[in-house]
Formats: sequence, C-alpha cells, structure tokens
Amino acid sequence: MQCLPVRMSLNTAIDQWHVVVVQLRYNFRLYPDARQRDSLARSFGCARVVFNDALRARQTARDNGEVYPSDAELSKRVTAAKRTPERAWLGEVSSVVLQQALADLNVAYRNFFDSTTGRRKGRTLAPPRFRSRKDNRQAVRFTRNSRFKVLPNGRLRLPKIGDVPVRWSRNLAVEPSSVTVIKDAAGRYFASFVVQTPHEPLPVTDSQVGIDLCLTHFAVLSDGTKVTAPKFLRRAARKLRRLQQDLSRKTKGSNRRRKAVVKVARAHARVADTRRDWQHKLSTRIIRDNQAVYVEDLCVVGLGRTRLAKSVHDAGWASFTAMLEYKAARHGRTFARVDRFFPSTRMCSDCGRVNDKMALNVRSWTCSCGSAHDRDVNAAKNVLAAGRADKSNDRGAQVRPAAMLAPRGEAVIHPDAACSTRSVEGISVP
Repeated sequence: MQCLPVRMSLNTAIDQWHVVVVQLRYNFRLYPDARQRDSLARSFGCARVVFNDALRARQTARDNGEVYPSDAELSKRVTAAKRTPERAWLGEVSSVVLQQALADLNVAYRNFFDSTTGRRKGRTLAPPRFRSRKDNRQAVRFTRNSRFKVLPNGRLRLPKIGDVPVRWSRNLAVEPSSVTVIKDAAGRYFASFVVQTPHEPLPVTDSQVGIDLCLTHFAVLSDGTKVTAPKFLRRAARKLRRLQQDLSRKTKGSNRRRKAVVKVARAHARVADTRRDWQHKLSTRIIRDNQAVYVEDLCVVGLGRTRLAKSVHDAGWASFTAMLEYKAARHGRTFARVDRFFPSTRMCSDCGRVNDKMALNVRSWTCSCGSAHDRDVNAAKNVLAAGRADKSNDRGAQVRPAAMLAPRGEAVIHPDAACSTRSVEGISVP
C-alpha cells in the first residue's frame, strides 16, 4: 500500500466525514424457471414456519408468565428443529433465510413497543401476527453472509436456488448489502437490492415551489402550473369490474378461480405500476427544477375513510410525497411539510387575512382586500410562504406570508399585561 503524506491523509479523512450516504433500494424483475420457482416456494414456506414458531413461542411465554425468549434462544431452537424428523426439511433452504425471518420478527416487536411507548411517530401499531401461506405477497431476504452474487453474465446466484435470470434496467453503483426476493400477487418475481451511495447534488437554482395536492388536479404549483390528475384507477375501472365479476362466478378452490385471481391481481398491478412510473417522472422533474419544495402534510389515512376514499387512493399522495422527500435528500434539495391545520385555502396570499370556511365547489373567491384568487393556486402560494417562514412571533405562531398593518380591532395584547395598567421597574404606566 502506498503511504500518503500526513497532510493529504488528514484532508482526505476530512472530506470523507462530509460525505452524506443515502440508502437506496433498486428493484429488478426476475425470471426463474420451474425448478427455481419450487426452490423459492420452499424458501418462502420455511421462512414463514420459522417466523410463526418464534411468534408462538413468545406468545406462549407471555401467557404462562415465563421468561421472554431472547433472539439467541430462538436461533438455537431453529437449529435444534433442523435435527428433528418433523422439521428436517428446514435444512433444505439457506440458513440465512431462517435467521432473517427471526430478524423480521424482532423488528416487528421493536416497532410495536416503540409505538405503544410513544418513541415511534404515527399511528399505533398492532403486535406481530402470524403469517399465512395464502398471503398474496411472499418475500425472503439474503444478506452478505449467504454469499449471494451477481454473476458476470447478468444472472443472480442465490444459495440453494441457483442462477436466476435478471432483467437489468440499470447498473448497480456499488456492491449491494442485501437482496430480497419478492413474489407479488400477480405471480411476478423481483429482486430488491439495498445499496448505500453518496448523495448526488444537483446544480443550485433559485427557484422554490409550494405544492397543493387536490382532487380536481393532481397537484397545483405556486407558479400557477396545474398538473392534471391521470386517474389510472378510474380509467381501468371497467376492465377491473369485468374481471372481478368473472372471478365471482368461479367455484371456490377450483383451478379456474386461482387463474381468475391472478388475472385480477395483474390488472391491479398494471394500474399501480403505471401510477408509480408517472409519479417518479413528475417528482424527478420537480426536484430537478427547484431548490426547495414544500407540501402540505395531509392526513391521507383520514381522507381514505370519507366518501372521497376512492379518489384519494387513486391519487397516491403519500407515495408521491415520499418520492419528493427521498429525492430531495439524495440530490441536496430542501424538502419540508407544512402543518395540516395551516389554513392555506382560506388565507389570502396577498394580505394574509383568514376568511371563513369554503365549500369544495367554490373554486375561486375574492378577498375583502380586492384580490381575486384561484382556490388551488392561492393554497399553493400560502404553502410556499409557510414553508419559507422559519421564525415565530411572540405567540408561537408561524410568520404569515405577507406583512401588513393589523386592523385596530385585531391588535394583540401581550398575555402578561394587566387589564388597565402594567408595572415596569416599579413605575405604573397607563
């Protein structure tokens, strides 16, 4: 190894400290043959059995008041089960697959405990449940310990499965740390690689944008651009209805019913893939053209329980904002969410006055200051202004979009002030 000067070594180390590593996941289509599909099905089943056995052991210990089985104890039980005649078939698959099933159970329990104690944000998670062989999605994970390998001929070598053909759409920048083999409801196989790469900053630009997500249009930008909602689910509704009706006529448990289930799953997968591709292209364009992106933090779960649920799920707001967030982190952009209770629709973007609530059919309105607003464009401008604001006033509220003189009837009195007089250093001031 060539020795470098001390000064150069220190500079190199300092540069490495400032490197931001981003963890990405790449999915590629797999095309296993009949023998490899049987081996994958065997791996799915063994991982499911180990997961259920470990979950049952911990539930039994809790019900009987016994000591909580540790991760090492569960791993020893799996190893001992391989030597028994009843579970000897566990040795037909890679041991890493079984250990990763236990790791998945540990992660599920950790997320559940963090959710109940408040350390995890978001909705309260339920405890882990048993996996079913009838689940539409099956997955197993291989780590570096399993010695999976991407061969020079483009195939993926998996232990005790073989060399599986892969449809490569791009090259992996670095060596992956793990690969997850997934079988979806449509019967397709995918290889999901986890790769850690340094972030790729884009050229700095002065443009900033606020985004208002709505149903009449998919998104409205603060510069007045309106993105038409593609409504992929609505377009495919007739075909989906026909396939679903055909499925309902099939006898339960028959081969024709299983084929009909796959047809329905493929139709839904086509809709989801089309929506995902369209959102990737739109989010990439927004991140490339703007230095800062601000969106409203919508409660998609709550909106999914209303009469607009189908339209909300068809829009896919949660996945779109997630794309914006991770692409902004990867390319050195600023991304922030504005509080969901911020009155972006009712507030005038010119004077800052908050008006009364408006019905959904009101698409344009005029403020008392004389400004005429398009409902969605005005909301996008307010989202941009609220995202830019990084200071608070003495009442703890966010700085409003525009500065203006407060009307005399709306003047704020400090909460510590007395009704008639206040005392400052012992002097009574009226």
